[in-house]
Amino acid sequence: MSTGSAWRPSSVRRRRGVLDVEVIGLERSREAVAPGELEALCSVAIASGGVEEGHVAVEFVGVRRMREVNRTHRGIDAPTDVLSFPVDGVDGAPGPRELGDILICPARTADEREAVLHGALHLAGMDHESDDGEMLALQREILGWR
Repeated sequence: MSTGSAWRPSSVRRRRGVLDVEVIGLERSREAVAPGELEALCSVAIASGGVEEGHVAVEFVGVRRMREVNRTHRGIDAPTDVLSFPVDGVDGAPGPRELGDILICPARTADEREAVLHGALHLAGMDHESDDGEMLALQREILGWR
């Protein structure tokens, strides 16, 4: 999604409690990513899908756990860098949505911030495997704001 304007993440109107980002296992992070930065990346990604409120859990996991989850949910017996698990669909139910979980495996990730953003874009409803490059283009655009 490129608007051609000079819009930046810092210009996003954010109200405390609109998007609750829960970070689990941050001590596994190799890049010492600040929780506020993770929240900002998730906020921008989720907002790109037109969602303004909800809960997202970001969990940093080891190689063994990531392999187990990837095998169980995708049938791939190998660890990967990032997995996203959406919870609530877009059904118009009142109240904040449980958007889902993002698992990050720092040992398999070149850039943990990019992995968090990638996972959050999936939770926002985007899919690079079925679009015409829009998700990955938006991902590059957002990362360029740093």
